[in-house]
Amino acid sequence: MKNLGKIFLILLTPIYIFASVVASVDSTTVTKGEYVTLNLNVSGENIQRPSIDSICGNDILSSGSQTSITMINGEYKKNYILSYKFMPLKSCIIEPIEIDINSKIEKSKSIKIEVTKQKVDKNSDFTLSLVSEKKEVLVGESFKVDLIFKQKIGADAVDSKFQEPKFKGFWIKGQSEQKAYKEGDFNIVKISYVLSAQREGNLAISPAKIAIAKRVHTRDSWGIFMQSVKWKTYFSNPLDISVKPLPFAVKYIGDFTISVDIDKTSIDKNEALNLRLKIVGNGNLEDMQSFKPTIDGVTVFDEKIVIKDNELTQKMAFISDNDFVIKPFILKYFDTKTKKVKTITTKEIKIDVKGAKIKEELVIKRDIPKEIPQTVEIKNNSISTIWAVSIFIIGLFVGILIMILKPWAKFKNSKKINLKDEKLLLIKLLPFKDDKEVQKIMDDLEENIYNPNSQKLDKKLLKECLSKYEITT
Repeated sequence: MKNLGKIFLILLTPIYIFASVVASVDSTTVTKGEYVTLNLNVSGENIQRPSIDSICGNDILSSGSQTSITMINGEYKKNYILSYKFMPLKSCIIEPIEIDINSKIEKSKSIKIEVTKQKVDKNSDFTLSLVSEKKEVLVGESFKVDLIFKQKIGADAVDSKFQEPKFKGFWIKGQSEQKAYKEGDFNIVKISYVLSAQREGNLAISPAKIAIAKRVHTRDSWGIFMQSVKWKTYFSNPLDISVKPLPFAVKYIGDFTISVDIDKTSIDKNEALNLRLKIVGNGNLEDMQSFKPTIDGVTVFDEKIVIKDNELTQKMAFISDNDFVIKPFILKYFDTKTKKVKTITTKEIKIDVKGAKIKEELVIKRDIPKEIPQTVEIKNNSISTIWAVSIFIIGLFVGILIMILKPWAKFKNSKKINLKDEKLLLIKLLPFKDDKEVQKIMDDLEENIYNPNSQKLDKKLLKECLSKYEITT
């Protein structure tokens, strides 16, 4: 009787003996750009909710959950429905998902998802396309790419989310405002980009994307029609651009003019002369480095190059105690119009410094040696020999001491490149891109430049590459 009482007590107590994981999707066949929702129906007690960041290699766009408790034949059953929304870009298999229920691992079954290509034609409600004026360009050569979005008149859209293409490996030199107009049965929006390639090779421009929400009619569980919103993403075509190296070993390409402005040609001693260099034109202005000249006896200060639209400017200051000459600034580039190398220069500028020191001609006077007795000459020769030996020994000692202490080592750090200037690092590493490690660093730098939130850079490998190729300022 005692044992029967225990059994009766257990039967009256709610128990949770059922545990399972059932996976399902709202559709197993979708068109590229459509969304799939994965539902995990989890039953049991003490459920450890899984951590899922991606499905089929695609990020989770949204997630949700529902909880319910039911009683069947006197047994309580707790159900969780976990929902994960994602957009598969290609056919894939959703692998079994493991969930810890009552300290036991339960698995769902795998699900195959088939993704078909978007069928886009001239009569589609929405189309997105990229058009390049050139398929083959030179490094630094400017070219235009148009992004064109077409919406059929009468095709309603509740909302939209646009994502620009990624121009990895290109400088974005300009971007136009959106231009909207009508053409036939379509409303059209066009954006134009002016690009220039940073390096040679086959570079790819990734597709642009636009997600569009449309109203759809569905039936609820009671068979009643309801309005809801359904999202679908449309993709443009990618672009492959073949980039060739510049001919004749020049660094710049385009069509430029060069000029300088100075505030005066006559200054006082230790007064600063201000100069402004200006280069105007279409070309790879971004690749140009400081034009700071070196002039004997003159201290030159240069500011950072500033580029705005198609104009480059750089300010400099010159300070000297003596008259000096600013030699012509020279720019050599490949002219896109004539298809030849062109050299343009400014004029030489002579600067008068008031109160400048007069350079005196150095005159060396030699005294006529007097006749010295032979005995004294021998003595002097002996002293000279002793001095020569002493100087040699001292010099040898100082040389050894310098080699041991290496005093120049402390100045090396001052010549190290600024690791925060990612564009400068990219330019400095370009000549060594055949090195796989250098190419990896360049890819990370490009990702950081076009996606500032990425911060993806192996600084240890970067320093090793800079040291390996002795890259400094």
